[in-house]
Amino acid sequence: MTDTFMLIMEILVSGLIVMAGIFGLVGSYGLLKLPELMTRLHAPTKATTLGVGGVLIASMIYFLVFMDQFSFHELMITLFLFLTAPISANLIAKAHMLRELQPKDVPPTGAACGWSTYDETADPSRQPGE
Repeated sequence: MTDTFMLIMEILVSGLIVMAGIFGLVGSYGLLKLPELMTRLHAPTKATTLGVGGVLIASMIYFLVFMDQFSFHELMITLFLFLTAPISANLIAKAHMLRELQPKDVPPTGAACGWSTYDETADPSRQPGE
């Protein structure tokens, strides 16, 4: 491989690590400083997911280019992280809604169905499943 290609790959790996660090810092700061659960929920699920994902992708590129090894484990961890973080955030939000909010406190959905968290219909004359 040429020296120019190796330099570009080093810059790419370094940029991904710096970007990941910035996302991790912003996510951690948001987790500490945001006032309530529903706003704090976005910090770890969005920003720190991108932070950890950036480090894993940088590591995959590094080992592929500089060590001539493909790291399947890091790819699987990245995919697992990107799949589980939104699902866990959704479950935390639903649990918070059930525990802290009443159905009358949430805005109307504008559809025939109500909020699935409360298992009700928006139109009282309609039965669930119609």
